[in-house]
Amino acid sequence: MTRRAATVRPAREVPSLYQVRRKRKQRFWTGTVSVRIITDMGHAADVRPGPPQEQVARMASRTIAWHEMPPAACRAGALTIGNFDGVHLGHAALLATLREQARAIGGPAVALTFDPHPLELLRPGKAPPLLTTTDDRCRLLPELGAQEVVILRTTPDLLALTAEAFFARVIQERFAARALVEGASFGFGRNRLGNVETLKRLCAAAGLPLTVVPPVLLGEVEVSSSRIRAHLIQGAVEEAARLLGRPYRLQGSVGAGQRRGQTLGFPTANLGSFQTLVPSDGVYAVRVEVRGTIWPGAANIGPNPTFGEKARKVEVHLIGFQGDLYGQSLALEFLRRLRDTRPFASVAELVAQLHRDIDQARQVFEERK
Repeated sequence: MTRRAATVRPAREVPSLYQVRRKRKQRFWTGTVSVRIITDMGHAADVRPGPPQEQVARMASRTIAWHEMPPAACRAGALTIGNFDGVHLGHAALLATLREQARAIGGPAVALTFDPHPLELLRPGKAPPLLTTTDDRCRLLPELGAQEVVILRTTPDLLALTAEAFFARVIQERFAARALVEGASFGFGRNRLGNVETLKRLCAAAGLPLTVVPPVLLGEVEVSSSRIRAHLIQGAVEEAARLLGRPYRLQGSVGAGQRRGQTLGFPTANLGSFQTLVPSDGVYAVRVEVRGTIWPGAANIGPNPTFGEKARKVEVHLIGFQGDLYGQSLALEFLRRLRDTRPFASVAELVAQLHRDIDQARQVFEERK
């Protein structure tokens, strides 16, 4: 039987150069907020990130070994593959196109990702810090339009597959993909020797449609996980949020502290057990989620030089909160960097500055509601 030629095309409604704007005072990750794609010719198209939130809750994520057969609901659909670290605006464009292709073929929109990150096996101890946990990705990808999220367990034998073997054994045999959607910088197979040109060749031979989504540019800046990571390392949380499409989120567990903040009149929760990147030292206005409730907060990252402490800590004061948080899991969303950490000449001077920090953090929180 003669195979039909593959269709390789750029993403419809996703031009090679565009800007992404969000509706003011609405968060990107709700299913009803549209992202305006602005071409360099001035034309606009709406790309909706995904289904309503009540539908997202019903969508599944599954973890399997690469050689296992995925459930039928994950097969014969439109497939995109990646680490999706950060789940940023570039990924949003990818998932919008995936959803469109899934509708066109009448199959599921499937996002395939990996746990742990392949670099953790390939370069132990040298992999860059993550922006999102696997649970984060499983929550965010459906909000952007993935109907199924499949996590492949990253193992040495998976990483040893050549690009051709990965295409044949995973994409074709396991997932029976009927359409592929990837970014222009996609790499796959042993040592990432496979790229988009490799994928085009393999898809052409298999008669499998491939849609290549170009990079997302905000102004002249290309959206990427590495650029977001660099912003956070510099403490530029608002710049990171622009590329993410939402504030950066850090989750940790509350442990025991010295209770010095409580003696000063500003009780703080001391956070630890982080799985993702901690931003640069400084004082930040944050939004804090505790057991499903949102509180304004002021977070301090770094040592406490006024009291001669050199250990780097993450402490957060929840404005208006009363109660015991020990052992609780807290999520911080970074809204704005307020100032550097620095020593103060006296406790009274420190307390005066803390009052100013909290007032400013409260004001930022109100502005971002």
